[in-house]
Amino acid sequence: MLLIDKPAAWTSHDCVAVLRKLFPRSTKVGHTGTLDPLATGLLVALIGPCTKLQARLQGMDKVYSGTIRLGVKTDTGDITGKTLEEKPVPALDLAALKTACASFVGTVESSAPAYSAVKHQGRPLYEYARKGLEIPVKARSSVVHSWDALSWDAPELTHRLHCASGTYVRTLAEVLGEKLGCGGTVSTLRRESVGPFLLGDALTLEATRALAPEALAQRLLESLPALERALK
Repeated sequence: MLLIDKPAAWTSHDCVAVLRKLFPRSTKVGHTGTLDPLATGLLVALIGPCTKLQARLQGMDKVYSGTIRLGVKTDTGDITGKTLEEKPVPALDLAALKTACASFVGTVESSAPAYSAVKHQGRPLYEYARKGLEIPVKARSSVVHSWDALSWDAPELTHRLHCASGTYVRTLAEVLGEKLGCGGTVSTLRRESVGPFLLGDALTLEATRALAPEALAQRLLESLPALERALK
């Protein structure tokens, strides 16, 4: 296993492609959960035979932090998308935003984002969206363990979210915006943890590529006990 701090504007697939070049050509490399290009933070990469553990590790809880821009709704659920609607942001304070975020603790019923990898008839929804086709509504249940508003500098809300696997932060930003009557979209996002694995233990892609072969091998070897503990 390698813990990677994914940079902004990179896809998870881009990161895997870089890591794959560090190993012999036949070596398998995968990851335990996609991050949007906008997002940064922890990407858990599995190497060689450990790629078989992907399904068992993919369902772990996640912690995210970042900002939500209130007063705007986009077609992607984040600021990289096309603006669909803008509304005035009501008079809000941090206490009110803390109450609003906390109200979503539990199970949240919503629909998957149009630009997501959720599949319909074998095709991800983002393919329908990019081709301008009607986007099927795919119901999703998100489990929110905790959601805290950390600071408020209108129109940007800084927050931290602890949620179950399969939760789309973009969707929660939209439902929060709907609750507040002004819309909302993700402006920044950073994944801080995946199960027991922490961003503080991750390396950047540049630092990983700079590792000497012996150091890379040692890092892989030292990851095995952590993987074993996670599986238990």
